[in-house]
This record gives sequence, C-alpha cells and structure tokens, in this order.
Amino acid sequence: MKKPVVLIVMDGIGVREDAFGNAVAAANKPTLDWLMLNCPNTLLKAHGAAVGLPTDEDMGNSEVGHNALGCGQVYAQGAKLVNNSISSGKMYTSETWKLLISNVTTHKSSLHFIGLLSDGNVHSNIAHLKAMITQAKKDGASKVRVHVLLDGRDVPAQSALDYTSDLEACMAELNGDGFDARIASGGGRMKTTMDRYEADWDMVKRGWETHVLGLGEKYTNAEAAIQKARSEHEGLIDQDIPPFVIAENGAPVGTIEDNDSVVLFNFRGDRALEISQAFDNASFNKFDRQRFPKVVYAGMLQYDGDLKIPERYLVHPPDIHNTLSELLVQKNISQYAVSETQKYGHVTYFWNGNKNEKFSEELEHFFEVPSDKVSFDERPWMKCAEVTDNILEAITSGQYGFIRANFPNGDMVGHTGNYAAAKIGVECVDLSLTRILESIKENDCTLIVTADHGNADEMFEKDKKGNISPKTAHTLNPVPFIIFDKETRHEIKPGDYGLANVAATVAKLLEIDVPTMWEPPMI
Repeated sequence: MKKPVVLIVMDGIGVREDAFGNAVAAANKPTLDWLMLNCPNTLLKAHGAAVGLPTDEDMGNSEVGHNALGCGQVYAQGAKLVNNSISSGKMYTSETWKLLISNVTTHKSSLHFIGLLSDGNVHSNIAHLKAMITQAKKDGASKVRVHVLLDGRDVPAQSALDYTSDLEACMAELNGDGFDARIASGGGRMKTTMDRYEADWDMVKRGWETHVLGLGEKYTNAEAAIQKARSEHEGLIDQDIPPFVIAENGAPVGTIEDNDSVVLFNFRGDRALEISQAFDNASFNKFDRQRFPKVVYAGMLQYDGDLKIPERYLVHPPDIHNTLSELLVQKNISQYAVSETQKYGHVTYFWNGNKNEKFSEELEHFFEVPSDKVSFDERPWMKCAEVTDNILEAITSGQYGFIRANFPNGDMVGHTGNYAAAKIGVECVDLSLTRILESIKENDCTLIVTADHGNADEMFEKDKKGNISPKTAHTLNPVPFIIFDKETRHEIKPGDYGLANVAATVAKLLEIDVPTMWEPPMI
C-alpha cells in the first residue's frame, strides 16, 4: 500500500452551470473551488443506468449511489428490480404473493398497501401499487385499503393531489363486482411512518396509530385532508402534511385487523425498516402498539438481509458481492467509516453491499455521530464539526489505510426546500474540507472528494407559467470527482464515468489489483 486514501462524500452536492436556485454555486466554498481549479477532476454520472436504475430520467439516490461507490459495479436496483418482477409476472407467482392473497380470500379480510405515493422511483412508484391492486382483484381479493404517504421530496413539493387523484381513478375503474378499494389513511413522509436509522420512533408510532388503529383527524377523503392542511399552513410541503384517517359515518374505513394482509410497497430499505419491525416482531418494544393484529406482512423487498427484515418479501434485492471493503480486508488494509446518523448507514450498510455485518471486526471500524432531531434547515451545519473531528483523529492515528466519510448537509438541508439554509450547509461542508485538507497535507495522504447525487445544486423549479417553487428532490446533475495528492498528480484518463468507477480508482491508488468484474479505474 502506497499511502492512505481518504474519501469524502459530499452528499447531495452536484454540479450545474445554471445559477438559478443553485445553492452550491452560490455558496462561499473556497476550498472546494480551489480543489476543482488546481487538482485532477472530472464529473461522474450519479443517476439512471449508471447506478442501476431503469432509465436516465430516474434520479439517483444515496442508497444506490453508495452501493455503486462501495462495490465498483452496476447492479439492477430498486425500481428496475420491481419493474422486471411485475412485467414478467414473477412477483405474482411468488410464495409470498400467493400467501398474501390466500389469507384474505380465506378469511374474507382486507389487503392493505402502505407506502410512498409517488413516481419519484427513489422509494416507490405508484405504477407498482396500481399493478398490484389490479392483480389482487384478478386473484380474488375483495377489499383493498391503501395507506398513502405523501412525498413532495422526490417529486414536486405540492404534487400530492396529482397522485391521490390518479390512484382513486384507478380504483374507481376496478371497484364493483364485489371489489372495493379505497384510500384509508395517510400523511406526509416526514411526519408519519418513514423514519430511518431510528432517529425518531415517534414518527413510526404516529404511522402505526394512523394506519393500524385508525386514530387521528378524520376526513371524508384524502383531498379534503390535504386541502385542510394546506389552508392551515401556507406553503406546506407534502412531506410535512399531518397524519389523517379516512372515515365514513364517523368510523375509519380501513383499520388493520386480525387475519388481514399487509404489503409495504416501498422498495428502498432505509425508511422501510422501522415500520416493518413494528409489524414483523411480536416482542417489539420501541413504542406501545396498543394492539398487535395477527397479519400476513410483506415488504416489496427484504430491507435488511442480515437481520431478515421483513421475513416475507415480494422481490429479491440485488445480491451484491466483491465489494471494495471485501477486497481491502483480503489485503489486510484497515478501514474507518464515519458519518452522522442520517447517513451513517450509507457509509456502512449500503457501502458494504446492503450488509450490516462487517467483513472483519478487526479491520473495519465504524463511528456514528448522533444527528440532531430538528428540521435540518434550522441547523444546516448539522454535525459537520463532529464528523470532521473524527476524520482528523482517524487520519492522525496512522491506523487506517482507507478512510471514508459522508457529510449529509447538501442532501438533508436540500430536501427542506430552504435555499438560504442549503447554501449554509454547503459552506459548512467546505469549512470541513478546509480542515481535512490541512491534515491530508500534514500526514501525506491522498484525498478524494466526490458526491453520491445532486440536490442542493437545484433548489427552485419553474412551472409552465413561470411560477417559482421550492425543489426538494434530487437532481439529474453529475457530481464532482477530485483527487488531491501533494506529491503526485494523478491524471484522470478521458472517459465517460459514473460512481461505480470510484472503487477501482481507490484500489489503484492503494496499489491493489482491480478485480475484473469492476468498472475500470479513472487513473
């Protein structure tokens, strides 16, 4: 091994020439600007086919981005896996689907779908939901209830009514002849159900109370709930709409009861794990469920292969092998990974190919900095200082051949739609880069700076009438890739590169032979 490599992922910081709504371009970031001007660099594709998604119209996300960064290969991911399973009919011949359907036809009970009502292709796709409801009717289910989580994050900020109307139109065509499908409950994804990394179990508790117990504000339909929330909070983004329950004659139309079947139709794992545990684990103790119905529960995928969460699932996730971490362990190179809670799983679980367990307890060292439980635009600096402190400690220790870290600011603050806060978030990351660069020089390491996808680079969007609104979704923009070495200028070869080319580049910097199944190095 030549010298240690330190890799920094600036989460959600893409590259875009247009200055409109570009918090990255507007930020005061002297260190990042200096690196881009003076060091070998290129732009990487971080969306679509480059990260295993169906088309180049599909935005990248942190999960598939870190999979690609960590394994050096492109695997079919999320939406593409589900698309293939549905189009081939394989999903409907699976033992899990057969059990879900036989359970409700035998007991004349309800089939429930819970998930993000969106076509963002990051966590879910409404097309998958509509296909499953259609198939459920064909297979003999008579009662379907949908618990909709509203997006406004991976799609336009106030687009919820487009999706609820689309779903209700689909169900209206199917209803009749003994079949009854309705929306039963819902709420914004950042208010109910879709917590991740155990940052806020109260969010999951609100989801349980809303979807399972039917507790909460009652409305005659989803549109009424959404319009009421918007009337009470001007500019409210869909992700922040409070939980709601659909009722008829004062009674909820779709509580979850014994002998029902439940499908969580999100395909991305991070925000699906906690609600899955609440349904799948009889000894669950994170909050008082009040009532624990005996249901057949399944996820769209198995969201954690090590912990087997959930036990039943409809589509098998990519089986990722030959990761960078495995290679480094084989070469006896010690690794250190750090981020704050919001992205800790990305530099560990997702980086290692969707595996919680380490490949080597001796050679892999992980550290999590607890995230603040506040809206990220209130503290856009997040835990930059603390994460940086740990990076510097790891560098100066001399113990590690490869150090990786994630700064979540560009993504998490970008998702709030607050342009001013996103700009500050980017500046905080740059301040951290300043500190890291000095330590890199002092300790003779090689520094790589990159990102997993864009977000803060595009904070506004215009509609056809020219109206401007916050953009809270990821972008289709490329991300930077920079190499700094005070002794050697590592020239980047001309090429069309994506995130999956990073692993091989790290291996080459460490003077390790690149596995043949990987995408090639850039140097």
